[in-house]
Parts: sequence; C-alpha cells; structure tokens
Amino acid sequence: MTTNTNQSWNPDTYARNARFVSDLGAPVVELLAPRAGERILDLGCGDGVLTRKLAEMGCGVVGVDASAPQVQAARRLGLDARVCDGARLAFDAEFDAVFSNAAIHWMKPANDVIAGVWRALRPGGRFVGEFGGDGCVATVKRALIDALRRRGIDGDALNPWYFPTVEDYSTRLAHRGFSVRYIALIPRPTPLPTEINGWLEMFAQSFMAPLADHDRADFIDEVCKTLRPDLCDGGGKWSADYVRLRFAADKPRA
Repeated sequence: MTTNTNQSWNPDTYARNARFVSDLGAPVVELLAPRAGERILDLGCGDGVLTRKLAEMGCGVVGVDASAPQVQAARRLGLDARVCDGARLAFDAEFDAVFSNAAIHWMKPANDVIAGVWRALRPGGRFVGEFGGDGCVATVKRALIDALRRRGIDGDALNPWYFPTVEDYSTRLAHRGFSVRYIALIPRPTPLPTEINGWLEMFAQSFMAPLADHDRADFIDEVCKTLRPDLCDGGGKWSADYVRLRFAADKPRA
C-alpha cells in the first residue's frame, strides 16, 4: 500500500485494528459500478478483501500493493495479487478501470501514481477511488507532531500522508488528461474497533521511527491522553476524525 519504508503491515493486526477500512468501501465500489467481464486493477489492494468482492462480481481483477505480507494474504484468498509500488506501475493499456480504496494517501508521489494509472487504462477507462483528503485525521496528526516537538523532533518531516484538497487532486488528474466526472471531500468520523492506541500502532509508525523501542509506549500513552477529550466519548468509545476524498475520472476514448 505504502511506499514509506518506515511503515509495515501485518495482515492479522490490520484485520483486528482496521477491518473498518474495507468494510466502509462499499460507496466507492458503487461509484466504480463494476461490470462482469471487465478487467480491473485494484491499486493498494491490502489483504484483498475488497478485491475479492470485485472478483465475485465477475471481474478479472489484479491487485497490487507495496506490502509483501498483505499481498500474501490476498493470494491466500485466491486472488491475482502482486507486490508493486503504486508510484511505479508498469501496466500498459491493460485495464477497463483502476480502483483504489484507502491507499493513495500513502503514495506521496501523486503525479507518478496518476501517470501510472493513465498508462494502465485502456482508452475510455475510468479511475475511481477514495482516500484521505484535506483535514483527514487532523486532530490525530496534530497530537503526534506536538508530542514529537516536545522531544525535539520535527514531526512534520515524518508525516507519511498525502491528504489533498479537491482543487489539488482534480488539477493533477486534469493535467494528466483525465476528465473528472465526480470529486468531493466527505467528512466521516469513524468509530474504531479498539482504543486509539491500536490505530496509532498500525498507522502512525512513521512518526515513531526516530524513537527508541522502549520510548514508544510512553509516547503513545501521551498522544492518547491528548486525544481523549476530542475523540473518545463518555462511554469510552474512540473514533478517528477521517475526511475522505472520493472521485471518478475518465480517460478519453480518443
């Protein structure tokens, strides 16, 4: 999923702490409107749960992800999944659609990703996806950066995420030649299946890279205490302040 070497993915931990990511992917699948017989590339397929749904709809699906353990998990579902950096796609006019859910914000070379998608699509193909947009997990990110600053570390330099505005991403798509059919920011506060420390351990690894192993637990505890007033309700249920950028863009036939 990610090109960031400080971020790793354990499929079992991912399933326990982040299954909501694929569970909440139904609206973007609806926007994709896959048709049986189409050939679709799932960009950042993770453990393949959504990829399998596309295959079950009669599509010929290839999943790509930068995480070898996640690709192995997808292959265990019987999928054609391949280890691949999303910024270095090497397909040439092979797909009717490229689909992506909750992955592109890990791929900071945005123009390289878009260019690879363009090459991968046949004329008339479509690029449909959803990922973190402007303002996504802003409260969490601020708490992480502030906690690092108190330790004399530049947290902004460790930020692994690309959360664009509508204007930013639509301009990049149009510059490559796509016709943007739909694009919108969607605030989506998301209940978490565990306390937020599980989310931090899964998704905020890049911020903790400079910390010694024995310092990480105290760091996470400090961040959790900062976040509790904003992201934990009276019943002890945590949520994350997600904002999603959902889009559909078409590659012209001519």
